[in-house]
Formats: sequence, structure tokens, C-alpha cells
Amino acid sequence: MSLRTVVAPEVRSVPTRARTRSAGPSGRLLSVLSVAGGTAAIGWHATRYGNWLIDDAAITFAYARSAAEGLGPVVQPGAETVEGFSNPTWMVLLAVGRLLGWFDHGAVAGIPDYVLFPKLLALACCAGVLTAFHLAARRVARRPWLVTAAAGAALAANPSFVIWCFSGLENSLFALTVVWLAVLLFLGILNDRLLTRRAALLAGGLAALAALTRPDGLIYAGAYPLIALVQWRSSGPAAVARHAALSTVAFGLPVGTFLCWRYLTFGRLVSNPSVAKSQGMPELEDLTRPGELINYAGAPAVLLLVAIIAVVLARPVWWGRALIALLVPLGLALVAYAVLKPDWMAQHRFATPVWALAALVAALAAAELIGRLHRGRRATLVFGLVVALSASAVSFSASAQQFRDQPNISMCYVADRLGRVFNSYADIVGTADASLLLPDLGGSALTSRLRLVDMAGLVEPRIADFINSGDRAGMRDYVFDEVKPTFIHSRGPWSAGNGLPADPRMDRDYHAIYLYPHPGPRNGDWVRKDAVSDPATLAALRSFAQSTMVPVDRADGAGEWPRRHCGENLRPGQTTVGQT
Repeated sequence: MSLRTVVAPEVRSVPTRARTRSAGPSGRLLSVLSVAGGTAAIGWHATRYGNWLIDDAAITFAYARSAAEGLGPVVQPGAETVEGFSNPTWMVLLAVGRLLGWFDHGAVAGIPDYVLFPKLLALACCAGVLTAFHLAARRVARRPWLVTAAAGAALAANPSFVIWCFSGLENSLFALTVVWLAVLLFLGILNDRLLTRRAALLAGGLAALAALTRPDGLIYAGAYPLIALVQWRSSGPAAVARHAALSTVAFGLPVGTFLCWRYLTFGRLVSNPSVAKSQGMPELEDLTRPGELINYAGAPAVLLLVAIIAVVLARPVWWGRALIALLVPLGLALVAYAVLKPDWMAQHRFATPVWALAALVAALAAAELIGRLHRGRRATLVFGLVVALSASAVSFSASAQQFRDQPNISMCYVADRLGRVFNSYADIVGTADASLLLPDLGGSALTSRLRLVDMAGLVEPRIADFINSGDRAGMRDYVFDEVKPTFIHSRGPWSAGNGLPADPRMDRDYHAIYLYPHPGPRNGDWVRKDAVSDPATLAALRSFAQSTMVPVDRADGAGEWPRRHCGENLRPGQTTVGQT
């Protein structure tokens, strides 16, 4: 049977009253359970990845620590003032948590609060996302709890959504902000209150919050003006222009204030990571990148759900115009994903708002069409959805297992390998004023007592400029002739990109402490020759590396090690490696 015969036969209209009447006690209980159950399912999925936090998140942790301690926007005490984070609102939440004693202080029931607090924040944001889902569903669906539960189950099954919401990064807050913006616009059209001062101000404020949570959040400033065009004929161009301008002002004031502070404080109009990552203008081929998400979610399920949405829009559905208010932010999220430079991290880190908005739109449209079909065709459509979604579930399960076995570089690995190990190196050398050039800065910023020099350029403006301009030779000159770090840690792909290990000045100025055995550029740990007083000290460094560091590297690729925590607290100067 063709899709058309499933979705295009006679439909039954549903009175508007049935969609807006208040729920009884049982309905309210089901509503609460749908939000709570969906949140619990998302949280349960997150437990598969244990205490894992991506190392990039720990960069924000380090800035939150410095802010709470009154040191200003620095990655470690005494460091240069650099905007090495790109998620100001998330950083502020973490700093507030630290001031309240909830974060970066110790352990709670055996779980370090540097793990527990950001993951609980993420869980609260996910609950907020599902609450917004329910607010939208109760306005248009007969059984809003079922729509909420279905959308929540879709998010709970999606490894990309769960992994990055609970990675320690800002994804959960970003999803919460974008979803609430979309639902605000959706309800504004349904209630005929889109062109009001309150709606315009709230939409502009939420768009500003999104922009201050992630750089690509700037795109959502266009959501309210685009949706306001729906009211062009009924309200007139003057009202549309007036409220669109008001929303733009509500967006521009906080964002503009932050940009002024950024320029006055850091001398840049964009964050330092944006410079280091060389985000440029998109090319035509970038517009095909959302196809990656179709493959990830499962083409059969995506195509069927798109067809359902198209049928709902084509049929005389009383809330059809409001559905556009959800599709516009979803479209903006897809554009943002397409134009962002591809990220090295697995599982589509930048797609979090896409998954959230798509789950809501799909659940609402499917519920609408299923409710309007006659029994036989309804059963056929439900069967088709079950088959398509089952295939997606199998793919999701494989992706989750793959990431569980081999997650992206963890904060605790870096805290041990590049923080505590190099603290021990410095102790063996006997230097109190050492520096370390390294490519991974998060966990090391929390545990290292050395002055860190970021090979990736996230907190190093000079190196960020070299990377942005492609001046590898200039970067090497800067490192060897100006910085002259006491220690260097190199690993792929950074060493292949910057050419530091192959530079003749490496052998001229540095002793190898440990070199990785795998082929390719010489990667490993190095110490300046003028920092080593005698051959015995060099031998002691190499002996320590073999006995302590090598097992750390070996363990990180197997078993529970990448999903462990690394002690009750992370403090500069620690040397105990391999805590669990």
C-alpha cells in the first residue's frame, strides 16, 4: 500500500473545544508522569556513559572556578585574560554553582560534584524541554501526555542528544532555550497574541539567551520576525514591523552589551575559540550537511515523518499556521548545523536543538494525523511508524554502544595525563616555574600547577591567529623562539597539523621523555634540555613515564577507564594518577 493511501484518505475534523478544554485529575497526573517519565528515560540513558565528561567542558569549568574566585576571565591563576570559552551563560551557571558550594568543592554520596552538578543541570534542562513540549501539546492534542511521552522517548533514544546534553557542555541549556522560543511562537499564533509587546520582548530575550549560550544561537534572532510575517495580512505591515523591531531591540540590547564588554575586555568581537577554529563563510556544499542527520536518525523514519508533516500542513488543520512557528526555528537550527564548521567530536554535537525541535514537530503531526484517520488506515500508519522507528532504534543502540566503548577524550584522562603526570615531571626536574605546551587544556587546567600554553589556540590569542591564517611556520617560530615551554606534549592530529615534532629545533632544544610507539609524526612528551640538570634526572623522568604514564594511556582505550571520575576534587599541583 502506498504512503498516499495511508495518509490521504478521508479525515475526521476534531472540534476546537476538544483541543482546549482543561484536563481532569487523571489527565493532570498523566501529564506530570509524561514529563517525569521522559526526563527519567533521558537520565537513564545518560548513565550508560558513567562519569564521562568531554575535556572541552573542563575549559569552561576552569573559567567558572576563576570567576567564582574573583580572578576574572582566566583559565588558570596568573594566565592572560582571554575569552577561551564560547558559552557565557553556561559558564555563569557553573560559577554560581561554585559560589553556592554545589560545584568544584568535593563529593556527594561518592560522586564528585564536578560530575554531579553539570549533569543535574542538564537533567533539569531536559525536564524543561519536555515541559515546553507538553505546553504545546495540551493546546492542540487530545492526549497531550501521549505526545509528550512520545517526543520524550524519541529524545531518550537518541544518543546524540543524550551524549552532548550530559557531556558537561552547554547543549542542554541551548536546547531548552531554543525549544521555549519555538513554543512561545507556537502558542502566540494559537492564542492570537503573537503581535504583542510581551511576546516580542520574550522572543527577543530568549533569542539573546541562545546567542549567549552558543555562537550559532545568533541565528534565532530571526525567528520572531520571520514568524511575524504570518500576521502580515491580518494585522498589517505596520504592526508586524513594529513588533519585529521591538523583538530585535530585546535581542540586541543584551547581546550588544556583551559584545561591547567582550571587545573592551579581550580586544576581539568574537571569542578566541571562534578564531582558533577558523569559522568562515559557508560554501554551497555545506548545505548538504543536514543529510548526515537523516542518515543518523534513519532515512525511512525521517522520510515518513516528513510526509506526515506535509500532509498535516496540506489538510485543513485548525492549528496548521501555528505549526509553521515550530518549523521556522527547526529550519534555522538546520541552517546553523549546515554552516558551522564540522566538529571533530563524534555523534553530531551541534545537532542538539535539531533533535529537540524535530521530536516535538514529529510527535504533534503524527498525533494529529493518527487521530483523524479511520481505524484501518490508522493501524496501517502506526504499523509503518513502528517499523521505521524500530530500524532507527537499532541504529541508535549501535551508536550508543560505540560511544560508550570509545568516548571522545575525557576530562579525567587529560586531568591525569597532562595535569598530574606533568606535575610529577616538574617535581622530578625540581622547577617551581615550569610551562607546558599541550593540545588538551580542560582537565589539565584544573590540576596542573604549570603555566599552560594551548597548542590548539583556544586560550592563546597569538596561536589562534597563527592557526586562523594557516601560518604554521610562524607558530613554530613563536613556540621555539619566544614561548620556549619547559615541557611539550604532542599528539595527532595536532602534531601533523603544526609540524612541531618534525622541526629541527625540537631535537636541538628538547629531550624526549616518552615517544608513542605508533608510526607517524613523533608524538609524546618532551622536556627542555636546559631544564634538566644531569643525566640522572632525565633517566628518572623516563623511568616515571614508563611506570606511570604508559599505563594511563593504555587504560584510557579500554574498559571502564574513560567513564570513570578522577577523584573527589581537582586541584592544581596534584600528582596522584588514576583515581576512580
